[in-house]
Amino acid sequence: MITIKTEQEIEYMRQAGAVVRDVLAIVEEHAKPGITTRKLNTIAYEYIKKCNASPSFLGYGGFPGAICTSIDEEVVHGIPSHRVLEEGTLLKVDAGAIVGGFHADAARTIAIGEIDSLRQNLMDVCKQSFFEGVGILKAGVRLGDLGHAIQSYVERNGFSIIKQLAGHGVGRNLHEDPDVLNYGVQGRGLRLEKNMVIAIEPMISAGNHRIKVLEDDWTVVTKDGSLSAHYENTVVIGDEGIEILTL
Repeated sequence: MITIKTEQEIEYMRQAGAVVRDVLAIVEEHAKPGITTRKLNTIAYEYIKKCNASPSFLGYGGFPGAICTSIDEEVVHGIPSHRVLEEGTLLKVDAGAIVGGFHADAARTIAIGEIDSLRQNLMDVCKQSFFEGVGILKAGVRLGDLGHAIQSYVERNGFSIIKQLAGHGVGRNLHEDPDVLNYGVQGRGLRLEKNMVIAIEPMISAGNHRIKVLEDDWTVVTKDGSLSAHYENTVVIGDEGIEILTL
């Protein structure tokens, strides 16, 4: 069931979004060669709690971290651990926070030290594909138009949309209806309404779109071992555009 948010509910999500925005920035500041992903998780957890918010991910379905930390071919849902970040890799950080019973959710791809041109291009295209998509959004636009805009940009730049993963509605629950695909056909799909709130999150690879889940039952990796990138924000649909709550 799709829920249309009230102004008060959106205000809670706006506050949660500010926490997520800031925690991602703080994690990026600390994400240098030599630090462990577990240490980044601790930094994120302590900041979220300092803001009188709660981490959306901790305990969600049994997930053991406050953030997800995924490296290179790992797309999403990587578990923070004693793994040390290495120069030249891509770190995907996904974070969520709860304020007043409502969630906000966002993700960034972070360059660890100096990275090669492929990683830089992959990261840049993933981020820009998000903005290519949201640039057309307002009440009345269909989800197929959003997906088509993201997919077209990614594929024009020589990369693949990971089609088995998608964005989602967000609100009182971390994952709500509708599914927000990163590919689609123009003029098809659900028509967006004012005060719908969705998490839009392109996930792309330098190889093909196929994925698999590792033995930890969480970490999603590209099946061909190719590099991946992820970029996400929580967005409110308005009459004449959108508001991004996590920027």
